[in-house]
Amino acid sequence: MSWRFVSVAALFVTCLLTANTIAPKLIVVWGVAVTVGVIVFPVSYIVGDVLTEVWGYAVARRVIWLGFACNALMAVAIWLGGLVPPAPFWKGQAAYEEIFSHTPRIVAASFIAYLVGEFANSFVLARLKVATSGRWLWMRTIGSTLVGQALDTAVFITIAFVGTLPGGVLGSLIVGQWLVKVLYEIAATPVTYAVVAWLKSTEHVDTYDHHTDWNPIRL
Repeated sequence: MSWRFVSVAALFVTCLLTANTIAPKLIVVWGVAVTVGVIVFPVSYIVGDVLTEVWGYAVARRVIWLGFACNALMAVAIWLGGLVPPAPFWKGQAAYEEIFSHTPRIVAASFIAYLVGEFANSFVLARLKVATSGRWLWMRTIGSTLVGQALDTAVFITIAFVGTLPGGVLGSLIVGQWLVKVLYEIAATPVTYAVVAWLKSTEHVDTYDHHTDWNPIRL
């Protein structure tokens, strides 16, 4: 693979890890409570669109699993870092635990939502590309994000908070965060067009998934 592909894959993984690292901080966007990870997490979907549009679903699938493995390694490292006794003179243990300690339920919700959302996003975009014969890129990127981000947000919030928050609150959180992420994707559409056009012309590749094995587990 070329340096361009490696760079795109690295950007995908970096956005994922960064979003999960800064996620504990909550902010309000247009009256909707979201994690500060919304600053960078939607970029992983945009990069995922680029991967699928240029190199196809099979390549995007490997990058999605790479991101999952890197995220798992980071989670284990952070957990072990919290268990190691701090130096007697270091006073940041409580802050470390407050920021980085997540319940198993939150971690499970994050991992499951990531896989469901990213694979749905890539699958929808790839199938739409074949169905439209490569036309209307904007429709494919936004359409795949509508589905992927809806599943990601719904799965995460449901698994993480069902039983602890009223149903109406859960619904408003899902819809609100989904809208913020989708608007992010729409705003980034001109950049997506430019990057996709540049990669296709320099990589000399434009993959159509006519005979792809859609099994998300296959590597």
